[in-house]
Amino acid sequence: MTRLLLASAAIGLALAAPAEARDQIRIVGSSTVFPFSTAVAEQFARKTGNAAPVVESTGSGGGIQIFCSGVGENTPDITNASRRIEQSELEMCAQNGVEEVVEVKVGYDGIVLASSSEGEEFPLTIPQLWLALAREVPVNGEMAANPYRSWNQVDARLPNEPIEVLGPPPTSGTRDAFVELVMEVGCESFPEVEALDDDAKDEACAAMREDGAYIDAGENDNLIVQRLQANPTALGIFGFSFLDQNSDTLTGHPIAGEEPTFENIADGAYPVSRSLYFYIKKAHIGVVPGIEEYTQEFLSEEASGEEGYLADRGLIPMPEEEHMQVDEIVKAMTPLTSVE
Repeated sequence: MTRLLLASAAIGLALAAPAEARDQIRIVGSSTVFPFSTAVAEQFARKTGNAAPVVESTGSGGGIQIFCSGVGENTPDITNASRRIEQSELEMCAQNGVEEVVEVKVGYDGIVLASSSEGEEFPLTIPQLWLALAREVPVNGEMAANPYRSWNQVDARLPNEPIEVLGPPPTSGTRDAFVELVMEVGCESFPEVEALDDDAKDEACAAMREDGAYIDAGENDNLIVQRLQANPTALGIFGFSFLDQNSDTLTGHPIAGEEPTFENIADGAYPVSRSLYFYIKKAHIGVVPGIEEYTQEFLSEEASGEEGYLADRGLIPMPEEEHMQVDEIVKAMTPLTSVE
């Protein structure tokens, strides 16, 4: 029994001691949540006197992989995500000793298509976007490599400009959400896709072009913004907040007849919108100082409320009732048990 107790104590020290050596919160994850997280980190440091958390933009998928790698000083305390964690990822966390993960929903965001304000603004439908960006599309009744090089080849009503879209990589939650909300919806309009078996249909709907029309621009959305400013005919895919913060140089393109505005995303009219989250490693609470205070700052009315400083940066606030539900989860630090 004594040996068992000593062994248990040793395990506890192995988990706790490395984290105790660090007094600064470490955050990884979504490039979309990154600007909101850094703003909260600055306010948290100013109000508490603690060191400002270190926030890294690694992409949602990449951040979850790092977050789920284990517990202790060398692993992050929080990961930001522009999509919900998947059940397989939650199970990966548990397998690596990250057995209690607290989900914190912080608000909403729209995924926009934008270009330089010097370029031509034109409306797009979701089926048109799929035709422009899918790896294979219907050609003469058969699925074939995408032949479209300009927007007017997709639809004669669109401009005679080359299809050049800068977007996030596969590790990005923005990419995942774009595939789910645009690509997988747009493909349903075509009988040639509907006729495929389930596996082939999934592949046809989700696979993005790799011939230069869609350009993987990495996890740095600010870099996409800079490249759009240099190329007026290119379009970029990123979160609404980056359009909002660069509205003097960028123009958002309507999708399905709806402008990408704060109001349209907030009331659900804009069709390409998603929830934003961060996830807390419960084993680090009380070991790395300030995690609870940082979370409280993020969910405060001053930060993520309707008139909060994050709304000024483009975050779409949650309705009051939903905000209260998230508050209850955070007060109890209730772990996420499964993902439906």
